[in-house]
Amino acid sequence: MTKKIKAAIDTLGLSFPGDTADKLSTLISELEKWNRKFNLTAVRDREEMITTHLLDSLVAAPLLEGKTVLDVGTGPGFPGLPLAIVEPQRQFTLLDSNNKKIMFVQHAAGLLGLGNVSAVKARGEDYAPGHGFDTVIARALAALPRLVEIAGHHVGEDGVFVALKGRYPAAELEQLDTLRSPWSHAASELVVPGLDKGSRHAVLLKRR
Repeated sequence: MTKKIKAAIDTLGLSFPGDTADKLSTLISELEKWNRKFNLTAVRDREEMITTHLLDSLVAAPLLEGKTVLDVGTGPGFPGLPLAIVEPQRQFTLLDSNNKKIMFVQHAAGLLGLGNVSAVKARGEDYAPGHGFDTVIARALAALPRLVEIAGHHVGEDGVFVALKGRYPAAELEQLDTLRSPWSHAASELVVPGLDKGSRHAVLLKRR
């Protein structure tokens, strides 16, 4: 599977550490094992996991800013775990309220030697780390107005909120503007090999 993953991530045209494919292969193998017992993800097919969990996470790597990253609603570790593998210089906090999913994140981080990952069981609204993060990221967690309610307060003063979405979220962006949101926004398409053109977008939110 390592060769297949290496070929897949090579299509992204991004520069990653040399052991990336090995670690991602181990991550997918462990996810498959745990998924049989705990139903961590609806995606069962290995090929689909490579596309929708690995590639779909890694395309966000160029959008990260600063040293500290909070992944809100990480589920079984996406996009946080793949990003932590390819961005070892950054510190990642992976947050989810589901105990089994956070247990998997802790297990995978330990197995992969990811000293830059902390797993926290909590809801975004309730989490109180005592500091902001340079980047807050969330993948398909909630509509944008709700998303900033859940986790906007975790974004540091000059930080960025990276909201990973499916199709271009025109209505959500319009709603943000209608609400006179304190967030400025810029949306861009993300090209994920294996997924339809236009099916993935990132919205970058910053305080005005």
